[in-house]
Amino acid sequence: MAQDSSGDGEIDWNTDDDLEVDNLMLLSSSVQPRAETLVGVAVTTTSSSSPTETTPDLVQMGFSDETFAALVEMGYTMEMIARAIKENGPNVEASVIVETVMKYSSDCEAGSSKSKAIDYFLAAGFDEEKVIKAIHEHGEDNMEQIGNALLSSAEEEKLPIVKEEKLPIVKEENDIDWSESDDEMNYCDLLSSDDEMDPDSNLENGSQWRSLVKMGFSKLEASLALERCGNDVSVEELADFIWAAQLARASDEFHADPEAQKPRHAAKKRRRDSRREPTSSAVVEQVRLPNPMIGFGLPNEPGLITHRSLPAPAQRPPYFYYENVALAPKGVWETISRLLYDVAPEFVDSKYLCAAARKRGYVHNLPINNRFQIQPPPKYTICEAFPLSKRWWPTWDKRTKLNCIVTVYASAKLTNRIRVALEKHIGEPPDHVKRYVTEQCRKWNLVWVGKNKAAPLEPDEMENLLGFPKNHTRGGGISRTERLKSLGNSFQVDTVAYHLSVLKPLFPNGINVLSLFTGIGGGEVALHRLQIPMNLVVSVEISEVNRNILKDFWEQTNQRGLLIEFVDVQHLSNNKIEELMKQYGGFDLVIGGSPCNNLAGGNRCTRSGLDGEQSSLFYEYCRILEVVRETTAKMRRS
Repeated sequence: MAQDSSGDGEIDWNTDDDLEVDNLMLLSSSVQPRAETLVGVAVTTTSSSSPTETTPDLVQMGFSDETFAALVEMGYTMEMIARAIKENGPNVEASVIVETVMKYSSDCEAGSSKSKAIDYFLAAGFDEEKVIKAIHEHGEDNMEQIGNALLSSAEEEKLPIVKEEKLPIVKEENDIDWSESDDEMNYCDLLSSDDEMDPDSNLENGSQWRSLVKMGFSKLEASLALERCGNDVSVEELADFIWAAQLARASDEFHADPEAQKPRHAAKKRRRDSRREPTSSAVVEQVRLPNPMIGFGLPNEPGLITHRSLPAPAQRPPYFYYENVALAPKGVWETISRLLYDVAPEFVDSKYLCAAARKRGYVHNLPINNRFQIQPPPKYTICEAFPLSKRWWPTWDKRTKLNCIVTVYASAKLTNRIRVALEKHIGEPPDHVKRYVTEQCRKWNLVWVGKNKAAPLEPDEMENLLGFPKNHTRGGGISRTERLKSLGNSFQVDTVAYHLSVLKPLFPNGINVLSLFTGIGGGEVALHRLQIPMNLVVSVEISEVNRNILKDFWEQTNQRGLLIEFVDVQHLSNNKIEELMKQYGGFDLVIGGSPCNNLAGGNRCTRSGLDGEQSSLFYEYCRILEVVRETTAKMRRS
């Protein structure tokens, strides 16, 4: 919304909508523009406090242009670097310049936490494993020593500082150097590799691990992907997991919701009170992710499972349905299952039900027989979902499914770089160009919209892929950034509707729903598309933007039931739940998915599982569900 900042009616139109969302993911890039750092070329800088001045010639000063470029990309100004060169005299050691420059900025770095130190050096382009090792060796507060150690390591190994995004370097007009290593590998060969790891061997000896490292992923990323996805998945799936994790991490850094970041002291206290011993041995052993990730089966496919045995405590009303990311840290799904009455999770990747991947776990006590798909059914491939792209889709881009829909956007610079690279070649480009373009398209979910033109998904295209009505998140003062965030954190409606479809014959006269962590109303949209009347929805959602989206949907679809909205699950007291149930006759379904901030693979610094500040809200779901169950039992006895 435009703000009147002048008091005399003058409007400031510099709203969030005017910000270029294409730059969301340039978080790891330096704010300072890269300088001309060729040996023998002087660098000219201008500041507001001094006239234009020129840095000393790098050759004369005996200073490496590579080190100079690295310092610029780390965010140090050219004035600061020039000052350090002048202060230390000619032919000085590069390490002395580095130490001096770091001392200039030590005041603002002092007191930074370990996670901030990791973020700082990751943004500078250093390998994550080396950053963590250097922090352990020198201490989180010794930024200068950590920086010196990382620079020395890079110089000794004669390796360039690796940036997260492999960007081509433009030498001359229409002459692009993709900066590939001597050991260049064909990307398609990597993705089609059938080699399997020996389960008894070390991860570093596995072909999948080596392939991921050669693709440019860090050793830690490769190891984590294999740990969570298992050894029997393809390199393509492992790469997709890492890319989705990288995007999720950057999204968490950019989209900091002030309300969601408030301290959760009450949640931690209730968490301790919520732990209980398992009532059966059903989920004592480690929960393993299935491959393929199809839950109890797919609609109209053979091998459909229609019956299961639920633990006795889970057979009591109401029905409950809980969702979160499948690729969570070890032990998370065991805990979730244990606290949700020992019900084993149903793991589903939505790519088997639509055109985009979304690996999720669902713990519920719903029946599993007589499931059906909502109509019309979703589109199963990219070209079916976006038929206009088929005309421009290169034959060498073999994708039929998109990666997980997340909350971030590819930059305009990246899509232009792809266009320039492809326009150089008449006909099919060479393998190394195809490899780079395919990698970026897969990582950023780019689709082809013209000849040599790849583009990121628009919010309305995301709505389509996720099963929401057109314009579900559009308008009403909601910025493009907020739409991306809301959609990236939502349910995949077609998948959830397939699970909830069993409720239609059970509640022909309508259903009462308690919706926790509602988001943009994925559960409500699923019930509406299933034509299950919603007599009552009590929604709890902390985001005002999301609450407005659900309210608009409720009005625009002419719902006849009652929508009651609360802000925070922690403020929904036991007494209030009992009061609502007695007033409206109880709840038939408790649905929701607590925040995955501390569970998702992209959150490397605070991936602390269910003990994390946000993801510990899972215990609030457990608390509220237990109150509903107990109150339901009392109401039935009376």
